[in-house]
Amino acid sequence: MSKHKSSVLLFAIMLCMFPGFAIQLSAQKLFSCDSKYDADFKVYVVDDKYDADLWVYKVASQYDADENKGLWFFCESKYDARKKIWFADSRYDADLLIYFVESKYDAGWRNKKKIHLLY
Repeated sequence: MSKHKSSVLLFAIMLCMFPGFAIQLSAQKLFSCDSKYDADFKVYVVDDKYDADLWVYKVASQYDADENKGLWFFCESKYDARKKIWFADSRYDADLLIYFVESKYDAGWRNKKKIHLLY
């Protein structure tokens, strides 16, 4: 059996044995970096929610950071995070414009062209 087929088979077995495994692959667990050079991408928090690419709700538990829906959990360690981000001082330095919403039901993508940044 080829190495690639073995990897695919192992991945399929993990999905069957641990259903939560698939959710954790796309969970929005983030770490806020001090340097833009350490980040996977740069974000800027806009003042008007209609200027944002993504409406973000900050969840209290990593288990609530479900899929790629704008539910973000901020990790204390970069090793626990799926993505490292840096908060830019200017919207022109950012890859993604976000707006923090007050309800998790309001979270979601407004500009799906940038959804790839969080996969």
